[in-house]
Amino acid sequence: MLATVFSQVTILMIMIAVGFIAAKTKIMTAEGARCCTDIALIIVTPCVIIKSLIREYSHDIMKSLAFAFVVTLAVQVLMILLSRIILHSKDKARERVLRFGTIFANCGFMSLPLQQVILGADGTLYGSAYIIMFNLVIWSYGVFLISGDKKYIQPKKLFINPGIIGLAVGLVIFICSIPIPQILYSAIDYISAIYTPLPMLIIGYHLAQNNILTAFKDFKCIFAIILRMIIYPLAVIGFLYIIGVRGTLLVSVVISVSAPVAAITTMFSSKYGADTPLSVDMVSLSTVISIVTMPLVITLAQYLA
Repeated sequence: MLATVFSQVTILMIMIAVGFIAAKTKIMTAEGARCCTDIALIIVTPCVIIKSLIREYSHDIMKSLAFAFVVTLAVQVLMILLSRIILHSKDKARERVLRFGTIFANCGFMSLPLQQVILGADGTLYGSAYIIMFNLVIWSYGVFLISGDKKYIQPKKLFINPGIIGLAVGLVIFICSIPIPQILYSAIDYISAIYTPLPMLIIGYHLAQNNILTAFKDFKCIFAIILRMIIYPLAVIGFLYIIGVRGTLLVSVVISVSAPVAAITTMFSSKYGADTPLSVDMVSLSTVISIVTMPLVITLAQYLA
């Protein structure tokens, strides 16, 4: 199991390296990276979610999906509580970034491709459920946390975003058993296929913009990354095991939680006046070490599932 997961993470890292080289050689520019990000978020993500729901209706699957929403929300709350208890700093701008980075993982760009390859359609379905709850939490509590002010919370973004739209369309197709013509399904399938390489190239581009060595000089940054990459995933495994979650759902949730710090940490830090350099260090360093931590954590989850 370890070799399988390690090989998949290694493949992702090779694609990240291609993005890194493309950035260093000026093949990929800032404008190109922004365009690729928009394509991945606005077009490809909904297609991936819709594809996972193009299947014969099953009451059991519907119950599993509803349960997945409850479980993933509970996991988000668990990480929020742990961050509030563990992470403190006299510099509140740093504290906000440290907490935000440990709570919110790169569960879309890094996790969904792995769930798709390792677990198949069911893993993608549960991964999509995690992304939906991630969006709801990040555009509510996340915005409040990083800004320190409730006035920045935008209710519209809680319910109108690519993930929610993709889920709504997919659920209509699934519940109503709407037949999808093969030619349309093939188009959705082809678009979904670029979800793995495109985000990796984007991550590689952003890594090329930073000096990762600066992160090693910041003890609290390293401590927060250890929480994000090791302690929290292990805590989630224990929590899920205690409440009786097993099988594909357990592994899928752990893949989401074991991902590195979300790239949106930097975007939010810049937008809301938090410690942006710290956010860049957290995203960069956690992405690099994920090649070691993710296979180990995911393999443990597969063993316990």
